[in-house]
Amino acid sequence: MSTPTDLEKLSVEAFCDRCSEAMIPLSNTFSYFPAIPLSEEEVKDYLDDPISALPPAVSVAVREVSILLVPYLEKVNGKEKNGASGDLVSYERPPENRQTWFVRAGAVGKARVVFAIKDREVADYHYHFYRAVASLTIDGAREEDLGQYFSLLREELSNGIHGEVDEQGWRLKQALLRRQANVRRETKLFREYARQSFIDTMTLYLHGICCDIDVETGPRQLPSRHLRKRLELLEGLYPPPQGYAVFPEELNR
Repeated sequence: MSTPTDLEKLSVEAFCDRCSEAMIPLSNTFSYFPAIPLSEEEVKDYLDDPISALPPAVSVAVREVSILLVPYLEKVNGKEKNGASGDLVSYERPPENRQTWFVRAGAVGKARVVFAIKDREVADYHYHFYRAVASLTIDGAREEDLGQYFSLLREELSNGIHGEVDEQGWRLKQALLRRQANVRRETKLFREYARQSFIDTMTLYLHGICCDIDVETGPRQLPSRHLRKRLELLEGLYPPPQGYAVFPEELNR
């Protein structure tokens, strides 16, 4: 295995290839490689705790995932740099506007997700960890499960329900409402919005199983009763592991 100095500014793909034989198994689904030393407590915070809170059905959907923890990730915007294109793994802190949280490589079943963890709060890492898992989940989800979620979105759109869970979903919803008269129709615009809405909502769902989080209120936020309806649907499709709860009242059961 190369030294950290040798690995400076490698492309994400090249870095993953170099580390492929050094992955440490965590379960049948997850393995990891730490590009910087981690204490037992840090392994627990970054890996054991968030993974143990994942619903079993999510693990089935994502199948096999390699997690690589690196100091920094630098956005290159597709330009050639050091003989590679795409985002770079860096051991030196890039400028703030060129840093990114995580990069996903490979398809579901053989996915590799690289997270930048240096100078980052663990609580923020958890959010991005679950966002990466949510994006893998939708790619490995059964069509009938996605169909139920998309039907719920169509019901919301028909009833003029305002708001979304996160910024990306909000922007795509507004584009759909502006550009498509029949918002329930299966089109590229609807699929793009529905996919992002699933990822945003699944991120919140998974994060809420693991951690005590608050949903930010605001003019763009989906009303709480409709958000709960989405979360209840995901709870039925992807029940939390034993000992974990989704809603506060379930903690007393």
